[in-house]
Amino acid sequence: MTDDRARDIIDRLHALRRDDAPTHGGRVLSYVYDAGIAGLDELARAAAASVQSVNGLDPTTFPSVARLERDVIDTARVLVHGDRLPTVGLITSGGTESCLLAVKSARDRWRGAGGVGRPRIVAPTSVHAAFHKAAGYFDVDLDLVPVDREGRVDADEFIERLDATMALVVVSAPNYPYGTLDPVEQIAAAADDLRIRCHVDACIGGWVLPFWDEASGGDTSTPAWDFRLPGVTSISLDSHKYGFAPKGTSVLLFRHRDDKRAAGFATTSWPGYPVVNPTMLGSRSATSLAAAWAVISYLGTTGFVDLTRRTHRATTALLAAVGGIDGLRVVGDPVGPLFSVATDPSVPVERRVDPHIWSDRVRTTGWVLQPQPGATQFPSGPELPRTTHLTITPVTDAGLADLVAALTSAADAVRGTPPIDATDLAAAFPRLAGTGPVSADDAHEILTELGLGGDDSGALPDALAPVMALLDVIPPGLARSLLAELIARLNES
Repeated sequence: MTDDRARDIIDRLHALRRDDAPTHGGRVLSYVYDAGIAGLDELARAAAASVQSVNGLDPTTFPSVARLERDVIDTARVLVHGDRLPTVGLITSGGTESCLLAVKSARDRWRGAGGVGRPRIVAPTSVHAAFHKAAGYFDVDLDLVPVDREGRVDADEFIERLDATMALVVVSAPNYPYGTLDPVEQIAAAADDLRIRCHVDACIGGWVLPFWDEASGGDTSTPAWDFRLPGVTSISLDSHKYGFAPKGTSVLLFRHRDDKRAAGFATTSWPGYPVVNPTMLGSRSATSLAAAWAVISYLGTTGFVDLTRRTHRATTALLAAVGGIDGLRVVGDPVGPLFSVATDPSVPVERRVDPHIWSDRVRTTGWVLQPQPGATQFPSGPELPRTTHLTITPVTDAGLADLVAALTSAADAVRGTPPIDATDLAAAFPRLAGTGPVSADDAHEILTELGLGGDDSGALPDALAPVMALLDVIPPGLARSLLAELIARLNES
């Protein structure tokens, strides 16, 4: 449509986008996965447009959906060494849905095998929050094994937790907070001995780790984490991350067909059409699927290796650069294109750099990093430090010199600035002492008193360090209520 009304609508949409973070150019080091290939976005848009009116609810009516899914799933099977096994898969709306369905499948299979009582999941503290959501949605217990201050879980301590009440073991390849690779081989073997399912959350690593060693030129040797290990029973890998597809697709693979069947839902117990939903959604747009299929088909193995080579080069350079900044340290031994940065406690106080204050300073130069709060591990385990997260993509390589300069100059500017201690702030607001969730209205009043979202916009301040410090000191239940309210107000009139 080219009439004035249509043009006005598109102009309004473009105006709304002006406040969004940039999705190209590598300036946002989280959320955004930019291949930096000219024409790739146009290819994805054309593929999406070609199936815009298709409903993925019923692949017997729209058989193209099943064919597209099969192609993407088969590509993923090869990546994780499942192509010579009877592995099967699903296309979901994203990593969270893949993780949810992995838990739902394991829960139902555990119950079907005679499991009694409440099913349990065991995972490291560093496991993605999607598994906390799954535990809540599907009424299972989440048993968290502490990690050390380098983001590593001890395999022996983990294995000691395993027993017959476990429906699922979850490990990450790598985990999101620190980029560390869990000891998948040892844990999967122990789970296999006890006939416990083992899910590998490779949502962020699944489309990049398979190429990592080749891209490094032989400098790395990534431990096995996929279907090469007999104890691994399911893997999630997001095509909309390092598969460089538009948002809206992830792949969930199962070693066994019956596990895939348990992830879905089917019923004839109503007077309408028979309902068969392999995933959580009923009606599903096929646009993200078609776009993913087109991008993956276009890139091929050669394209993914080249993109991973650029990503690896940038990651290696950034690890060296950040590791050389006085007062900061890289947490642990990250595997793949993401890592986190914490204060270096080995240097004198006057030379330390707080990662959140540093992140705020970097933001003023046009680069967006992701601050992460510290964490207390319950019921035991070391206190985890405040960190700032960086996700590296192929386009990071082109802007590397500018990024390193921004990271270095920001550290120089804030070095010696003490971390924000929000204890006094929390004490000044007695309502922050509450231990549990509060009503929406009460949460909004508290946010307004704190100067957050008082205009109903839900907007965060430019400086996030004070907000992160506050999260460190207020009770978790209250923190959840306040954050939920802050986001909820964004789309409320």
